[in-house]
Amino acid sequence: MKRGVFTLIENAELVPGMHRLTFSGDGTGIAPGQFAEVRIPGYFLRRPFSVAGFDNGHLTLAVRVRGEGTAALDALEPGARLDILTCLGNGFDLSLAGERPLLIGGGSGAPALWPLCRELMARGAEVTAALGFNTAAESFYLEDFAALGARVEAYTPDGSLGRRGLVTAALEDFEYTSVYACGAVPMLQIIDRDCRTPAQFSLEARMGCGFGACMGCTVETVNGPRRVCKDGPVFGRGELIW
Repeated sequence: MKRGVFTLIENAELVPGMHRLTFSGDGTGIAPGQFAEVRIPGYFLRRPFSVAGFDNGHLTLAVRVRGEGTAALDALEPGARLDILTCLGNGFDLSLAGERPLLIGGGSGAPALWPLCRELMARGAEVTAALGFNTAAESFYLEDFAALGARVEAYTPDGSLGRRGLVTAALEDFEYTSVYACGAVPMLQIIDRDCRTPAQFSLEARMGCGFGACMGCTVETVNGPRRVCKDGPVFGRGELIW
């Protein structure tokens, strides 16, 4: 865990209710799949967010409005300085990837997979990113994955963008050597049940502390109760009791 003060340098709306916040600050040491805990001015508890990008001088978070705290965060102007904890939790295991990893992102889960995609592409993998959205109007980050050189396929239930259907159809549409996923629990359950290879899932959960002290984000696994913040947020196929 690292604590630092980060300065907001860009606040860009991706779609209504979803912003990409780019900060200047120490983004070193972060692994794909780890998360950050942000202290929002005026609110006591920190808020956890998947890391959507990082390097030695920047940190990027994708923030969907879910309540007053996230609304206040999305409304911040460049120049705001925030206390942020980084390098939290356990990230993805890249050794499982193989030659053709499949990344499956559902809605606001997609940005968390972008750093993973960047790292896998740098290692020479042929990455397919399957991203699911309710409609074309709610889609984002497709160009970001494509800019890395990944094959990108969109899925929408109404067929307004890409392939018609749920993003879990990617398990039948492509050949792959592994699966990495982030999104809603029903989506992750289907992948856990139906994928044909090693898989890892990044969970989203309410976290009181972010480093395992409060036990508020406990989930059931085949190895007993585990904390999403400390033992996750990434878990392996067959590990979670849904």
